[in-house]
Amino acid sequence: MQNKYKVMLSGFILSLSACDTSLDVSPKAALSEEQVTSEENLDRLVTAAYSYLGNDHYTAPHEFWATGNLRAGDAHKGGNGPSDIFAYHALSVYEPLVSDGESFPPDMIDLNNKMWVRNYTGISRANTAIRTISAVDEEVYPLKQARIAELRFIRGFFYSNLKVHYKHIPYVTEEMTNEEVIGLSNRDLSDQQLWDRIAEDFQFAADNLPEQQSQIGRVNRYAAMAYLAKTRLSQAYVQDDEHRVVEIRTELLEEVVDLVEQIEESGQYALVEDFAENFLYEHENNEEVVFQIMRSRDDGSPDGRAAWPWALSPPQSPEFGCCGFHVPTDNFVNAFKTDGDGLPMFDSFNATNYDPAQDAVDPRLDHTVSMEGKPFKYDEDLIHQGNSWARTPGTYGNFVSMKELQHPDCDCLLQNGPFIVFSKNSVLVRYADVLLWKAEALIELERQDDALPIINRIRERAAGSTGRLADGYSTYNVGTYDSFANQEQAREALRWERRLELGLEGHRFFDLIRWGVAKDWIDDYLEVEQTRRSYLSGANFQAGKHEYMPIPQQQINLSGGLYVQNPGYVPSDPDAEEL
Repeated sequence: MQNKYKVMLSGFILSLSACDTSLDVSPKAALSEEQVTSEENLDRLVTAAYSYLGNDHYTAPHEFWATGNLRAGDAHKGGNGPSDIFAYHALSVYEPLVSDGESFPPDMIDLNNKMWVRNYTGISRANTAIRTISAVDEEVYPLKQARIAELRFIRGFFYSNLKVHYKHIPYVTEEMTNEEVIGLSNRDLSDQQLWDRIAEDFQFAADNLPEQQSQIGRVNRYAAMAYLAKTRLSQAYVQDDEHRVVEIRTELLEEVVDLVEQIEESGQYALVEDFAENFLYEHENNEEVVFQIMRSRDDGSPDGRAAWPWALSPPQSPEFGCCGFHVPTDNFVNAFKTDGDGLPMFDSFNATNYDPAQDAVDPRLDHTVSMEGKPFKYDEDLIHQGNSWARTPGTYGNFVSMKELQHPDCDCLLQNGPFIVFSKNSVLVRYADVLLWKAEALIELERQDDALPIINRIRERAAGSTGRLADGYSTYNVGTYDSFANQEQAREALRWERRLELGLEGHRFFDLIRWGVAKDWIDDYLEVEQTRRSYLSGANFQAGKHEYMPIPQQQINLSGGLYVQNPGYVPSDPDAEEL
């Protein structure tokens, strides 16, 4: 979030009784109770919690390109073959996933455990600040309630990340003693109870935050409502112990609709006129942004606070040089093909690969994927040069995921060694996403006629988003739906629309899990994609296992065995022996 704040809390050590009384010397780098509870330093505690949102990295990103896109069949890992960050190869082929990620050769780093630790570190920062601020009178700190609300939003954010990845997690609050934390299990709360606890944080934030903040980046009431709606939507699809959807809770869907309608009625958000503006540095902080992580460069930090989660994405081209990861799949590209009426080709889209000379497409394809012979980032002087832009085109192809990238001439570019990143803010929730939550809830409530105009509104924006796209490279045709014959047809249209609109933004796998269709979808994907990309040969998604990541073995060990491993994963997974 507000990582453009210049105030940083590195080295902010709380110590109330560590002085050496024999010398009567106050310790350096320590703060007295009075200093800790000053308004300025309380603000710094809040800033430290915000700061950790932007402390992500390609090894543990908050933009889920690896866990959200690779596992969903929307992207290949890319890079220099399977051994180049093998953990992400394991995500793509499912079965090598093990609870001890350090066993992956040659990584020797447990990226799964790294993600767990980063999120719980963020929770710890939020809890420390909540505990400290709660003990201060509002007379001393007039912003007390609002700042606690911001912190509870941040805590809810980190718990949401953990919940969608691991399902069963230990829940730590600011009120717990060290002994209580040590005694926690990740099964103390049920699946639904965990969702409720996360929702409580977002509800508190929504109840106590202002509608607008004076500083860009601070969370407001409607961002909290959006995350509450997102939480309730996920919770509505009740899963059994084998991760099968066994019930859809209509009262939670009604809550989603109500929350989104309040966000709509606020008048603060809108769809930008051109889809492209969501992914261009010069248009950041636009009216479609509901929640984002603020990024920066030249801010006094050693490497800048740019979008390091995407450091591996730039193509292997002269303008970038590294690193060719996050390569869109043929299946994903083919999904943008449209029929004569401009509608998706639900049944036949993947029968043949997209041919620009013959196939009409939704223009969102050329905003999302850079491909051979077409302009990169709308610049006809910068044409994708095919295989020379890819690290291992024979393994992954040469498509480039483009939303997260900027033009190489952008003032937002920052380079560290071979890595190139950009300081464009990372938008995690767009208004289009929020509207599609409402459409989804309406369809599951059998109100598909009410969902129809929402989906058509998104498609109409797509149809009008061709102004930056050069003529002569693609044929565009996007139509709208006249009606939905039934709930199932509406459901298919909604799910397809989410893939096109939010493609490669890290949502897809979690959508498939929420809907309970991951196994069927991924099996269909692999059946064809394995014939195109031989590295996928033998890939196998196991229902009841691969919907969630394994609890990191290191965390189970540290808990003294209190943490229970997710179904299907064991400490000495036989698949690890075969790597």
